[in-house]
Amino acid sequence: MASLKSLAKDTAIYGMSSIVGRFLNYLLVPLYTTKISALSGGYGVITNVYAYTAFIMVLLTFGMETTFFRFSNKEGENPRQVYSTTLLFVGLISTVFAMLVVLFINPISGLMGYENHPEWVLVMAVTVAIDATKCIPFDYLRYKKKALKFAALQLFNILLTIALNLVYFIVMGGNDVTYVFYINLACTVATTLLLYREIADAFHGEGRLLDLSLLRRMFSYSWPILVLGIAGILNQTADKIIFPYIYTGADAHAQLGIYGACAKIAMIMAMITQAFRFAYEPIVFAGIKDRNSKEMYAKAMKYFIIFTLLAFLSVMGYMNILKYLIGEDYWEGLRVVPIVMAAEIMMGIYFNLSFWYKLIDKTIWGAWFSGIGCIVLIGVNIVFVPQYGYIACAWAGFAGYAVSMILSYVVGQKYYPISYPIKDILLYTVLAILFFAVITMHNRDYSPAVAIIMNTIVILVFIAVIIWRDMKMAVRRFRK
Repeated sequence: MASLKSLAKDTAIYGMSSIVGRFLNYLLVPLYTTKISALSGGYGVITNVYAYTAFIMVLLTFGMETTFFRFSNKEGENPRQVYSTTLLFVGLISTVFAMLVVLFINPISGLMGYENHPEWVLVMAVTVAIDATKCIPFDYLRYKKKALKFAALQLFNILLTIALNLVYFIVMGGNDVTYVFYINLACTVATTLLLYREIADAFHGEGRLLDLSLLRRMFSYSWPILVLGIAGILNQTADKIIFPYIYTGADAHAQLGIYGACAKIAMIMAMITQAFRFAYEPIVFAGIKDRNSKEMYAKAMKYFIIFTLLAFLSVMGYMNILKYLIGEDYWEGLRVVPIVMAAEIMMGIYFNLSFWYKLIDKTIWGAWFSGIGCIVLIGVNIVFVPQYGYIACAWAGFAGYAVSMILSYVVGQKYYPISYPIKDILLYTVLAILFFAVITMHNRDYSPAVAIIMNTIVILVFIAVIIWRDMKMAVRRFRK
Protein backbone atom coordinates (compact mmCIF):
# COMPACT_ATOMS: atom_id res chain seq x y z
CA MET A 1 0.00 0.00 0.00
CA ALA A 2 2.92 2.32 0.77
CA SER A 3 4.24 1.72 -2.74
CA LEU A 4 0.88 2.64 -4.24
CA LYS A 5 0.79 5.83 -2.17
CA SER A 6 4.31 6.69 -3.33
CA LEU A 7 3.28 5.90 -6.89
CA ALA A 8 0.26 8.18 -6.63
CA LYS A 9 2.32 11.01 -5.12
CA ASP A 10 5.12 10.83 -7.69
CA THR A 11 2.69 10.37 -10.57
CA ALA A 12 0.93 13.56 -9.46
CA ILE A 13 4.21 15.50 -9.52
CA TYR A 14 5.53 14.00 -12.73
CA GLY A 15 2.07 14.22 -14.21
CA MET A 16 1.82 17.88 -13.35
CA SER A 17 5.04 18.66 -15.19
CA SER A 18 4.19 16.35 -18.07
CA ILE A 19 0.51 17.14 -18.55
CA VAL A 20 0.71 20.85 -17.72
CA GLY A 21 3.91 21.12 -19.71
CA ARG A 22 2.48 19.35 -22.72
CA PHE A 23 -0.68 21.41 -22.44
CA LEU A 24 1.40 24.59 -22.46
CA ASN A 25 3.33 23.14 -25.36
CA TYR A 26 0.01 22.77 -27.18
CA LEU A 27 0.04 26.54 -27.41
CA LEU A 28 2.64 26.02 -30.12
CA VAL A 29 0.25 23.93 -32.20
CA PRO A 30 -2.30 26.71 -32.82
CA LEU A 31 0.62 29.09 -33.23
CA TYR A 32 2.33 26.94 -35.87
CA THR A 33 -0.88 25.92 -37.64
CA THR A 34 -2.07 29.54 -37.76
CA LYS A 35 1.20 31.04 -38.93
CA ILE A 36 2.12 28.10 -41.18
CA SER A 37 -0.69 27.13 -43.54
CA ALA A 38 -1.51 23.49 -44.20
CA LEU A 39 -0.92 23.92 -47.94
CA SER A 40 2.64 25.18 -47.42
CA GLY A 41 3.67 21.86 -45.91
CA GLY A 42 5.72 23.64 -43.25
CA TYR A 43 4.09 21.87 -40.35
CA GLY A 44 4.61 18.62 -42.23
CA VAL A 45 8.33 19.36 -42.24
CA ILE A 46 8.27 19.93 -38.47
CA THR A 47 6.35 16.67 -37.99
CA ASN A 48 8.77 14.74 -40.20
CA VAL A 49 11.98 16.12 -38.66
CA TYR A 50 10.79 15.58 -35.09
CA ALA A 51 9.88 11.99 -35.99
CA TYR A 52 13.49 11.44 -37.04
CA THR A 53 14.59 13.12 -33.80
CA ALA A 54 12.55 10.76 -31.63
CA PHE A 55 13.92 7.73 -33.47
CA ILE A 56 17.53 8.87 -33.17
CA MET A 57 17.02 9.62 -29.47
CA VAL A 58 16.26 5.95 -28.85
CA LEU A 59 19.39 4.90 -30.74
CA LEU A 60 21.65 7.24 -28.79
CA THR A 61 20.30 6.38 -25.32
CA PHE A 62 20.85 2.70 -26.19
CA GLY A 63 18.30 1.39 -23.70
CA MET A 64 20.44 2.79 -20.89
CA GLU A 65 17.63 4.62 -19.10
CA THR A 66 15.91 1.43 -17.93
CA THR A 67 19.29 -0.29 -17.52
CA PHE A 68 20.43 2.51 -15.20
CA PHE A 69 17.51 1.86 -12.84
CA ARG A 70 18.01 -1.91 -12.96
CA PHE A 71 21.72 -1.79 -12.11
CA SER A 72 21.43 1.05 -9.59
CA ASN A 73 19.13 -1.19 -7.54
CA LYS A 74 21.15 -4.36 -8.06
CA GLU A 75 23.03 -5.87 -5.14
CA GLY A 76 26.79 -5.56 -5.43
CA GLU A 77 26.71 -2.60 -7.83
CA ASN A 78 27.91 0.92 -7.01
CA PRO A 79 25.03 3.28 -7.94
CA ARG A 80 27.37 6.25 -8.48
CA GLN A 81 29.56 4.18 -10.78
CA VAL A 82 26.51 2.95 -12.67
CA TYR A 83 25.48 6.57 -13.14
CA SER A 84 28.86 7.86 -14.30
CA THR A 85 29.36 4.93 -16.68
CA THR A 86 25.91 5.44 -18.18
CA LEU A 87 26.34 9.20 -18.56
CA LEU A 88 29.79 9.00 -20.15
CA PHE A 89 28.77 6.24 -22.55
CA VAL A 90 25.65 8.01 -23.80
CA GLY A 91 27.53 11.32 -23.99
CA LEU A 92 30.29 9.74 -26.05
CA ILE A 93 28.09 8.06 -28.65
CA SER A 94 25.94 11.20 -28.90
CA THR A 95 29.03 13.32 -29.62
CA VAL A 96 30.23 10.87 -32.27
CA PHE A 97 26.78 10.95 -33.90
CA ALA A 98 26.74 14.75 -34.09
CA MET A 99 30.24 14.82 -35.58
CA LEU A 100 29.32 12.28 -38.27
CA VAL A 101 26.26 14.30 -39.29
CA VAL A 102 28.41 17.42 -39.58
CA LEU A 103 30.90 15.57 -41.80
CA PHE A 104 28.25 14.06 -44.08
CA ILE A 105 25.58 16.75 -43.91
CA ASN A 106 24.98 17.06 -47.66
CA PRO A 107 24.27 13.41 -48.51
CA ILE A 108 22.23 12.94 -45.31
CA SER A 109 20.05 16.01 -45.92
CA GLY A 110 19.59 14.97 -49.55
CA LEU A 111 18.49 11.47 -48.51
CA MET A 112 15.91 12.99 -46.15
CA GLY A 113 14.59 15.23 -48.95
CA TYR A 114 15.98 18.46 -47.49
CA GLU A 115 18.91 19.09 -49.81
CA ASN A 116 17.90 22.75 -50.01
CA HIS A 117 17.84 23.09 -46.22
CA PRO A 118 20.77 21.13 -44.71
CA GLU A 119 20.61 23.46 -41.69
CA TRP A 120 17.40 21.73 -40.59
CA VAL A 121 19.21 18.41 -40.37
CA LEU A 122 22.33 19.87 -38.78
CA VAL A 123 20.47 21.68 -36.00
CA MET A 124 18.33 18.60 -35.40
CA ALA A 125 21.42 16.40 -35.03
CA VAL A 126 23.13 18.66 -32.49
CA THR A 127 19.91 19.09 -30.52
CA VAL A 128 19.18 15.37 -30.30
CA ALA A 129 22.78 14.63 -29.27
CA ILE A 130 22.47 17.03 -26.31
CA ASP A 131 18.96 15.79 -25.51
CA ALA A 132 20.09 12.17 -25.37
CA THR A 133 22.92 13.03 -23.00
CA LYS A 134 20.75 15.08 -20.65
CA CYS A 135 18.27 12.19 -20.36
CA ILE A 136 20.69 10.48 -17.98
CA PRO A 137 20.91 13.34 -15.41
CA PHE A 138 17.11 13.52 -15.57
CA ASP A 139 16.99 9.79 -14.80
CA TYR A 140 19.38 10.44 -11.93
CA LEU A 141 16.85 12.92 -10.52
CA ARG A 142 14.20 10.23 -10.71
CA TYR A 143 16.49 7.73 -9.00
CA LYS A 144 17.14 10.23 -6.21
CA LYS A 145 13.36 10.83 -6.04
CA LYS A 146 13.81 14.54 -6.71
CA ALA A 147 10.49 14.79 -8.50
CA LEU A 148 10.05 18.50 -7.84
CA LYS A 149 13.35 19.49 -9.44
CA PHE A 150 12.65 17.14 -12.34
CA ALA A 151 9.27 18.78 -12.88
CA ALA A 152 10.66 22.31 -12.50
CA LEU A 153 13.36 21.78 -15.13
CA GLN A 154 10.95 20.16 -17.56
CA LEU A 155 8.54 23.08 -17.20
CA PHE A 156 11.38 25.58 -17.56
CA ASN A 157 12.35 24.02 -20.88
CA ILE A 158 8.78 24.15 -22.16
CA LEU A 159 8.07 27.68 -20.96
CA LEU A 160 11.29 28.96 -22.51
CA THR A 161 10.41 27.23 -25.77
CA ILE A 162 6.96 28.81 -25.81
CA ALA A 163 8.33 32.26 -24.96
CA LEU A 164 10.91 32.22 -27.74
CA ASN A 165 8.37 30.95 -30.26
CA LEU A 166 5.93 33.70 -29.30
CA VAL A 167 8.65 36.30 -29.73
CA TYR A 168 9.55 35.01 -33.18
CA PHE A 169 6.11 34.26 -34.62
CA ILE A 170 4.04 36.99 -32.91
CA VAL A 171 6.38 39.87 -32.01
CA MET A 172 8.70 39.53 -34.98
CA GLY A 173 6.00 38.23 -37.34
CA GLY A 174 8.13 35.35 -38.65
CA ASN A 175 6.92 32.19 -40.37
CA ASP A 176 10.14 30.33 -41.24
CA VAL A 177 10.22 26.77 -39.85
CA THR A 178 14.02 27.02 -39.58
CA TYR A 179 13.69 29.09 -36.43
CA VAL A 180 11.56 26.38 -34.80
CA PHE A 181 14.64 24.14 -34.85
CA TYR A 182 17.01 26.88 -33.66
CA ILE A 183 14.72 27.68 -30.74
CA ASN A 184 14.59 24.02 -29.77
CA LEU A 185 18.40 23.86 -29.73
CA ALA A 186 18.71 26.99 -27.56
CA CYS A 187 16.23 25.65 -24.99
CA THR A 188 17.93 22.25 -24.85
CA VAL A 189 21.29 23.87 -24.14
CA ALA A 190 19.80 26.12 -21.44
CA THR A 191 18.10 23.20 -19.65
CA THR A 192 21.25 21.07 -19.80
CA LEU A 193 23.27 23.83 -18.14
CA LEU A 194 20.81 23.82 -15.22
CA LEU A 195 21.64 20.14 -14.65
CA TYR A 196 25.26 20.96 -13.79
CA ARG A 197 24.97 19.62 -10.22
CA GLU A 198 23.61 16.28 -11.36
CA ILE A 199 26.28 16.07 -14.06
CA ALA A 200 28.98 16.93 -11.52
CA ASP A 201 27.75 14.13 -9.21
CA ALA A 202 28.88 11.62 -11.81
CA PHE A 203 32.48 12.68 -11.24
CA HIS A 204 32.45 12.47 -7.44
CA GLY A 205 32.78 9.26 -5.48
CA GLU A 206 34.78 6.07 -5.45
CA GLY A 207 35.44 3.84 -8.42
CA ARG A 208 36.11 4.38 -12.09
CA LEU A 209 34.15 6.96 -14.01
CA LEU A 210 33.76 4.61 -16.98
CA ASP A 211 33.83 0.99 -15.84
CA LEU A 212 34.18 -1.17 -18.96
CA SER A 213 33.42 -4.38 -17.09
CA LEU A 214 30.21 -2.85 -15.74
CA LEU A 215 29.40 -1.47 -19.18
CA ARG A 216 29.65 -4.96 -20.70
CA ARG A 217 27.20 -6.31 -18.11
CA MET A 218 24.88 -3.41 -18.76
CA PHE A 219 25.06 -4.07 -22.51
CA SER A 220 23.85 -7.63 -22.02
CA TYR A 221 20.75 -6.18 -20.37
CA SER A 222 20.30 -3.08 -22.52
CA TRP A 223 20.67 -4.30 -26.08
CA PRO A 224 17.30 -6.08 -26.13
CA ILE A 225 15.81 -2.91 -24.63
CA LEU A 226 17.45 -0.98 -27.48
CA VAL A 227 15.79 -3.29 -30.01
CA LEU A 228 12.57 -2.93 -28.03
CA GLY A 229 12.98 0.84 -28.02
CA ILE A 230 13.67 0.97 -31.76
CA ALA A 231 10.59 -1.08 -32.50
CA GLY A 232 8.55 0.95 -30.01
CA ILE A 233 9.56 4.34 -31.36
CA LEU A 234 9.03 3.15 -34.91
CA ASN A 235 5.49 2.30 -33.84
CA GLN A 236 5.13 6.00 -32.98
CA THR A 237 7.16 7.63 -35.75
CA ALA A 238 7.51 5.26 -38.71
CA ASP A 239 4.37 6.58 -40.38
CA LYS A 240 5.63 10.17 -40.14
CA ILE A 241 9.07 9.18 -41.44
CA ILE A 242 7.99 7.07 -44.42
CA PHE A 243 4.83 9.00 -45.37
CA PRO A 244 6.61 11.40 -47.80
CA TYR A 245 8.18 8.39 -49.55
CA ILE A 246 5.04 6.25 -49.98
CA TYR A 247 2.26 8.83 -50.39
CA THR A 248 1.50 9.17 -54.09
CA GLY A 249 0.17 12.75 -54.10
CA ALA A 250 2.23 15.88 -54.68
CA ASP A 251 1.12 17.37 -51.36
CA ALA A 252 2.82 14.82 -49.08
CA HIS A 253 4.11 17.33 -46.51
CA ALA A 254 0.78 19.17 -46.45
CA GLN A 255 -1.11 15.92 -45.75
CA LEU A 256 1.49 14.88 -43.18
CA GLY A 257 1.11 18.26 -41.48
CA ILE A 258 -2.67 17.78 -41.18
CA TYR A 259 -2.19 14.32 -39.70
CA GLY A 260 0.58 15.48 -37.35
CA ALA A 261 -1.44 18.46 -36.09
CA CYS A 262 -4.55 16.40 -35.37
CA ALA A 263 -2.54 13.62 -33.76
CA LYS A 264 -1.27 16.22 -31.29
CA ILE A 265 -4.76 16.44 -29.81
CA ALA A 266 -4.62 12.70 -29.15
CA MET A 267 -1.27 12.92 -27.39
CA ILE A 268 -2.88 13.37 -23.97
CA MET A 269 -2.55 9.59 -23.74
CA ALA A 270 1.17 9.83 -24.31
CA MET A 271 1.36 12.42 -21.50
CA ILE A 272 -0.47 10.15 -19.07
CA THR A 273 1.67 7.15 -19.99
CA GLN A 274 4.87 9.15 -19.68
CA ALA A 275 3.91 10.55 -16.27
CA PHE A 276 2.99 7.07 -15.08
CA ARG A 277 6.26 5.65 -16.39
CA PHE A 278 8.44 8.27 -14.69
CA ALA A 279 6.95 7.39 -11.31
CA TYR A 280 6.31 3.67 -11.85
CA GLU A 281 9.66 2.47 -13.23
CA PRO A 282 11.87 3.28 -10.19
CA ILE A 283 9.25 1.82 -7.80
CA VAL A 284 8.97 -1.43 -9.75
CA PHE A 285 12.70 -2.13 -9.73
CA ALA A 286 13.13 -1.03 -6.11
CA GLY A 287 10.32 -3.37 -5.00
CA ILE A 288 11.34 -6.53 -6.86
CA LYS A 289 11.54 -8.55 -3.61
CA ASP A 290 8.21 -7.36 -2.25
CA ARG A 291 5.94 -10.40 -2.11
CA ASN A 292 2.91 -8.17 -2.66
CA SER A 293 4.36 -6.51 -5.76
CA LYS A 294 2.23 -8.52 -8.21
CA GLU A 295 -0.91 -7.31 -6.49
CA MET A 296 0.32 -3.74 -6.84
CA TYR A 297 1.04 -4.23 -10.58
CA ALA A 298 -2.49 -5.59 -11.09
CA LYS A 299 -4.12 -2.67 -9.28
CA ALA A 300 -1.93 -0.15 -11.06
CA MET A 301 -2.95 -1.61 -14.42
CA LYS A 302 -6.64 -1.37 -13.55
CA TYR A 303 -6.50 2.26 -12.46
CA PHE A 304 -4.28 3.21 -15.37
CA ILE A 305 -6.85 1.85 -17.81
CA ILE A 306 -9.75 3.53 -16.00
CA PHE A 307 -7.95 6.87 -16.03
CA THR A 308 -7.03 6.65 -19.72
CA LEU A 309 -10.57 5.68 -20.68
CA LEU A 310 -11.84 8.71 -18.80
CA ALA A 311 -9.30 10.88 -20.62
CA PHE A 312 -10.43 9.39 -23.95
CA LEU A 313 -14.08 10.23 -23.28
CA SER A 314 -13.16 13.71 -22.06
CA VAL A 315 -11.20 14.54 -25.21
CA MET A 316 -13.92 13.25 -27.49
CA GLY A 317 -16.64 14.94 -25.43
CA TYR A 318 -15.00 18.34 -25.71
CA MET A 319 -13.69 17.99 -29.26
CA ASN A 320 -15.72 21.04 -30.32
CA ILE A 321 -13.46 23.08 -28.04
CA LEU A 322 -10.18 21.17 -28.41
CA LYS A 323 -10.24 21.44 -32.19
CA TYR A 324 -9.32 25.12 -31.82
CA LEU A 325 -5.88 23.96 -30.70
CA ILE A 326 -5.11 23.69 -34.40
CA GLY A 327 -5.77 25.97 -37.36
CA GLU A 328 -9.10 25.60 -39.14
CA ASP A 329 -7.51 24.41 -42.37
CA TYR A 330 -6.24 21.34 -40.46
CA TRP A 331 -9.68 20.28 -39.13
CA GLU A 332 -10.30 17.79 -41.91
CA GLY A 333 -7.93 15.43 -40.10
CA LEU A 334 -9.85 15.32 -36.79
CA ARG A 335 -11.25 11.91 -37.67
CA VAL A 336 -7.90 10.35 -36.74
CA VAL A 337 -8.08 11.54 -33.10
CA PRO A 338 -10.14 8.67 -31.58
CA ILE A 339 -8.11 6.09 -33.49
CA VAL A 340 -4.78 7.51 -32.34
CA MET A 341 -6.03 7.84 -28.76
CA ALA A 342 -7.17 4.22 -28.70
CA ALA A 343 -3.77 3.19 -30.03
CA GLU A 344 -2.07 5.22 -27.27
CA ILE A 345 -4.19 3.47 -24.62
CA MET A 346 -2.97 0.11 -25.91
CA MET A 347 0.57 1.40 -25.96
CA GLY A 348 0.21 2.37 -22.29
CA ILE A 349 -1.17 -1.07 -21.42
CA TYR A 350 1.69 -2.66 -23.31
CA PHE A 351 4.17 -0.57 -21.33
CA ASN A 352 2.61 -1.71 -18.04
CA LEU A 353 2.70 -5.33 -19.20
CA SER A 354 6.35 -5.00 -20.20
CA PHE A 355 7.68 -5.12 -16.65
CA TRP A 356 7.37 -8.91 -16.39
CA TYR A 357 10.26 -9.53 -18.79
CA LYS A 358 12.31 -6.66 -17.39
CA LEU A 359 12.02 -8.03 -13.86
CA ILE A 360 13.18 -11.52 -14.87
CA ASP A 361 15.94 -10.06 -17.09
CA LYS A 362 14.41 -11.49 -20.29
CA THR A 363 14.17 -8.22 -22.18
CA ILE A 364 14.56 -10.06 -25.47
CA TRP A 365 10.84 -10.79 -25.27
CA GLY A 366 10.11 -7.10 -25.48
CA ALA A 367 12.20 -6.86 -28.62
CA TRP A 368 10.15 -9.65 -30.20
CA PHE A 369 6.78 -8.17 -29.24
CA SER A 370 7.59 -4.64 -30.34
CA GLY A 371 9.35 -5.89 -33.45
CA ILE A 372 6.31 -7.86 -34.58
CA GLY A 373 4.05 -4.90 -33.81
CA CYS A 374 6.36 -2.62 -35.78
CA ILE A 375 6.27 -4.95 -38.78
CA VAL A 376 2.47 -4.88 -38.67
CA LEU A 377 2.45 -1.07 -38.47
CA ILE A 378 4.88 -0.55 -41.34
CA GLY A 379 3.12 -3.17 -43.46
CA VAL A 380 -0.28 -1.51 -43.02
CA ASN A 381 1.23 1.87 -43.89
CA ILE A 382 2.94 0.62 -47.03
CA VAL A 383 -0.15 -1.22 -48.27
CA PHE A 384 -2.85 1.34 -47.46
CA VAL A 385 -1.29 4.84 -47.33
CA PRO A 386 -0.99 5.14 -51.13
CA GLN A 387 -4.75 4.59 -51.42
CA TYR A 388 -6.21 6.03 -48.21
CA GLY A 389 -3.65 8.62 -47.10
CA TYR A 390 -3.00 9.53 -43.49
CA ILE A 391 -6.10 7.74 -42.10
CA ALA A 392 -4.20 4.53 -42.82
CA CYS A 393 -1.38 5.81 -40.58
CA ALA A 394 -3.78 6.02 -37.64
CA TRP A 395 -5.14 2.50 -38.17
CA ALA A 396 -1.63 1.14 -38.66
CA GLY A 397 -0.65 2.40 -35.21
CA PHE A 398 -3.79 0.87 -33.74
CA ALA A 399 -3.03 -2.53 -35.30
CA GLY A 400 0.65 -2.49 -34.30
CA TYR A 401 0.02 -1.67 -30.63
CA ALA A 402 -2.85 -4.17 -30.43
CA VAL A 403 -0.60 -7.00 -31.63
CA SER A 404 2.24 -6.09 -29.23
CA MET A 405 -0.16 -5.75 -26.29
CA ILE A 406 -1.85 -9.10 -26.88
CA LEU A 407 1.44 -10.96 -27.35
CA SER A 408 2.94 -9.48 -24.18
CA TYR A 409 -0.10 -10.43 -22.11
CA VAL A 410 -0.36 -14.01 -23.40
CA VAL A 411 3.35 -14.83 -23.03
CA GLY A 412 3.66 -12.90 -19.75
CA GLN A 413 0.94 -14.97 -18.11
CA LYS A 414 3.09 -18.04 -18.78
CA TYR A 415 6.44 -16.74 -17.49
CA TYR A 416 5.38 -14.18 -14.86
CA PRO A 417 1.66 -14.65 -14.18
CA ILE A 418 -0.19 -11.70 -12.66
CA SER A 419 -3.88 -11.85 -11.75
CA TYR A 420 -5.09 -8.73 -13.51
CA PRO A 421 -8.74 -7.79 -12.78
CA ILE A 422 -9.82 -8.67 -16.31
CA LYS A 423 -13.56 -8.54 -15.57
CA ASP A 424 -13.31 -5.02 -14.16
CA ILE A 425 -11.12 -3.88 -17.05
CA LEU A 426 -13.51 -5.32 -19.66
CA LEU A 427 -16.52 -3.78 -17.94
CA TYR A 428 -15.02 -0.28 -17.98
CA THR A 429 -13.78 -0.73 -21.55
CA VAL A 430 -17.19 -1.80 -22.88
CA LEU A 431 -18.85 1.03 -20.96
CA ALA A 432 -16.39 3.54 -22.44
CA ILE A 433 -17.04 2.26 -25.96
CA LEU A 434 -20.80 2.65 -25.49
CA PHE A 435 -20.37 6.17 -24.10
CA PHE A 436 -18.04 7.03 -26.98
CA ALA A 437 -20.76 6.02 -29.43
CA VAL A 438 -23.22 8.30 -27.60
CA ILE A 439 -20.73 11.19 -27.62
CA THR A 440 -20.09 10.72 -31.35
CA MET A 441 -23.83 10.88 -31.99
CA HIS A 442 -24.12 14.08 -29.93
CA ASN A 443 -21.23 15.72 -31.82
CA ARG A 444 -22.85 14.81 -35.12
CA ASP A 445 -26.50 15.61 -34.45
CA TYR A 446 -26.44 18.66 -32.16
CA SER A 447 -24.99 22.15 -32.11
CA PRO A 448 -21.57 22.46 -30.41
CA ALA A 449 -23.01 24.07 -27.26
CA VAL A 450 -25.73 21.46 -26.81
CA ALA A 451 -23.34 18.62 -27.60
CA ILE A 452 -20.88 19.81 -24.96
CA ILE A 453 -23.60 19.92 -22.29
CA MET A 454 -24.87 16.45 -23.15
CA ASN A 455 -21.36 15.04 -23.37
CA THR A 456 -20.55 16.48 -19.94
CA ILE A 457 -23.45 14.51 -18.53
CA VAL A 458 -22.15 11.33 -20.19
CA ILE A 459 -18.67 11.86 -18.74
CA LEU A 460 -20.09 12.54 -15.27
CA VAL A 461 -22.07 9.30 -15.46
CA PHE A 462 -18.86 7.41 -16.28
CA ILE A 463 -17.13 9.04 -13.32
CA ALA A 464 -20.10 8.18 -11.08
CA VAL A 465 -19.88 4.53 -12.12
CA ILE A 466 -16.17 4.48 -11.26
CA ILE A 467 -16.73 6.06 -7.84
CA TRP A 468 -19.79 3.97 -6.98
CA ARG A 469 -18.30 0.66 -8.08
CA ASP A 470 -14.75 1.03 -6.76
CA MET A 471 -15.71 2.87 -3.60
CA LYS A 472 -18.27 0.16 -2.90
CA MET A 473 -15.61 -2.54 -3.31
CA ALA A 474 -13.19 -0.61 -1.11
CA VAL A 475 -15.80 -0.33 1.68
CA ARG A 476 -16.49 -4.05 1.50
CA ARG A 477 -12.77 -4.87 1.86
CA PHE A 478 -12.51 -2.46 4.79
CA ARG A 479 -15.42 -4.12 6.62
CA LYS A 480 -13.85 -7.51 6.18
